[in-house]
Amino acid sequence: IGSEIVRQVLAEGPKVVRIFSRDETKQAMLRLSLPDDAPVRFLIGDVRDLERLRTALDGVDVAYHAAALKHVPACEYNPYEAVQTNVIGTQNLIQACRENKVARLVYISTDKAVNPANTMGATKLLAENMIRASQEWNPNITMCAVRFGNVLGSRGSLLPLMASQMEQEACVQLTSNQMTRFMMTISDAVKLVLRAGEQAVGGELFILKMPSLRVKDLVEVFVDQYSKARSWPKGHVEIKLTNPRPGEKTHEQLLTLEETTRLVEHDDHFVVQPSWTKAIAPLAEQLPAACDSGLSQLLSSDEIIELLERSGSASLIPDKHPQDDFAPA
Repeated sequence: IGSEIVRQVLAEGPKVVRIFSRDETKQAMLRLSLPDDAPVRFLIGDVRDLERLRTALDGVDVAYHAAALKHVPACEYNPYEAVQTNVIGTQNLIQACRENKVARLVYISTDKAVNPANTMGATKLLAENMIRASQEWNPNITMCAVRFGNVLGSRGSLLPLMASQMEQEACVQLTSNQMTRFMMTISDAVKLVLRAGEQAVGGELFILKMPSLRVKDLVEVFVDQYSKARSWPKGHVEIKLTNPRPGEKTHEQLLTLEETTRLVEHDDHFVVQPSWTKAIAPLAEQLPAACDSGLSQLLSSDEIIELLERSGSASLIPDKHPQDDFAPA
C-alpha cells in the first residue's frame, strides 16, 4: 500500500516525498523500482519514536499513515506490541503533525475495526477514534480515516502464502467453509486514500464499496488455476480445513449501525460524517447488505478470476503475468 501511495503521489509532481518505515529491505526494493531522479527521501524509523517522527515531518504538507501491526494472530499473542504501534504510534504521529503544522493527515484503517473481535481490530478502532477526536482540538489540521477490506496482492496477504504452501507442501489451509471477506485491489485502495486526502473537511471516515467473496471460493479458484499452470493432476493440492485462528471473525462489516445515522452514500464509496455531525438519517434496523460480507452478493468463480487479473495477482501463477488470460475453472 505504501509503495503504491508513493507511485501515485509522484505522478502529481510533488516537491518531495518522504518514506518513513523501519524496513530497510523494502525501502531498498522500492528505491530500485523508481526513476533515479524521483524526488524521494528514504528515512529509517518507527512510529513508536516520537522524536524521529518530529524530524521526518519537518516541512511536510500531507501525511499518509499506513504503519501498523496488521496480522490478527500476531496481535492476539502480542497485544502490548499492537498497542505500542497501532495506538501509541498513531498518537505520536498526530502530535508530530501538530507540532510541524502538517496540513492533512490520512489514517488507513480496516473493516476489522467494526465491532472488533480481536486485538488488531480493537487497536485500529481506538486509532480511528483518536483521529476523529484529535480533529476537534486541532482545527488547523484536516484529519480523516479510510477503512479498508482485505487488499489482494498486499504484503502478507493470503495468495502469496497459498502459492508457497502449494509448492512446499502440496496443500493449502482453509480455516472455515463459511468465512466471507471484502476484497479490494491495491490500486483501488490507494485511489480512495488520495481521494480522502483531497475531499476531507475533517473527521470523516471514507469506505470504498467493495465486492465480497467466500474465502473457500477464492481458495478453490486459485488452487485450480495454479495447478493447471503447473500441470498438476486434479487433487494434487489438498485443501485442508483447520480451526479458525485466534480472533478471526466469520464475516466482516464495513460500518456499525450507529454510523448509519451519519452515512453519506456516493457512487463508489461511503462517507461517515464525524460524531459531532447532526444525524443525517434515522438509525437503520440493520446494515445495508453491501456493508456486511455475509449478506452481500458474493462473487462467482468467473468474477473472482477477473478480480485476480485486475489486482495483478495473476503474476503469482507460474508462467503467468497480469496481462495473460485466465481460463475459467
